[in-house]
Amino acid sequence: MFDQDLQGELITVDLGDDVIAQVEVIETGREKVGAGTLPFDSIAKAISKISQVIAKPIQEVKPTKATVKYGLAISVEEGSLVAAVVRGTGKANLEITLEWENKPVTNQVNS
Repeated sequence: MFDQDLQGELITVDLGDDVIAQVEVIETGREKVGAGTLPFDSIAKAISKISQVIAKPIQEVKPTKATVKYGLAISVEEGSLVAAVVRGTGKANLEITLEWENKPVTNQVNS
């Protein structure tokens, strides 16, 4: 897991469709972060997969409303961007809120 005291550096990433963005990347000391423009697709795939894995059990319990918060640290390893789930607020890596609403039963009147 990444230490919050590690230094970050802004790098240029390619989001696709000619969209370029700056992303703060955690320096792990293993590799120099500055590596030119890197594709963001590996991070997008990680976000998609993490979201799918989290959504499946939530969909099984069928809450009326669900909120999931998680943080990602982005680092460069072997010239590619890598995502890691990190501690955000509180003590958990994931903060999940599920809500169920009891809907009143309406009585139907037969005419």
